[in-house]
Amino acid sequence: MKILVVDDEHDVKTLFQQRFRKEIRKGELEFVFAFSGEEALMVLERMKQEAVLILSDINMPGMSGLELLKKIKKEYLAPPPVVMMITAYGDEENFNTAKSLGADDFLTKPVDFKLLKDKLINNI
Repeated sequence: MKILVVDDEHDVKTLFQQRFRKEIRKGELEFVFAFSGEEALMVLERMKQEAVLILSDINMPGMSGLELLKKIKKEYLAPPPVVMMITAYGDEENFNTAKSLGADDFLTKPVDFKLLKDKLINNI
């Protein structure tokens, strides 16, 4: 399964590679990283919609995760990727906006990697 992780904090890449080391080594999961909404759209274009799941931070400079979500749900229809939004702010407004734009799930930072692993393995 290919997963695109979108977050403006570069240390997220190392964190995901450490937390999913076993799954990456076994070839069960493949992570691709983008550090802005704009970069994520370029990566998605190059990947030709190979991403099964997109994990996106909401608060990023430039294009926000919510703007990215809106574009993804509008432009990437077949097959539609599953989009999980991640934010440090678990407020109701962000949650409702993300859901109304088509987010499939919503996680708060710091990410509970055990919960995320369960979601990735069991729900997709």
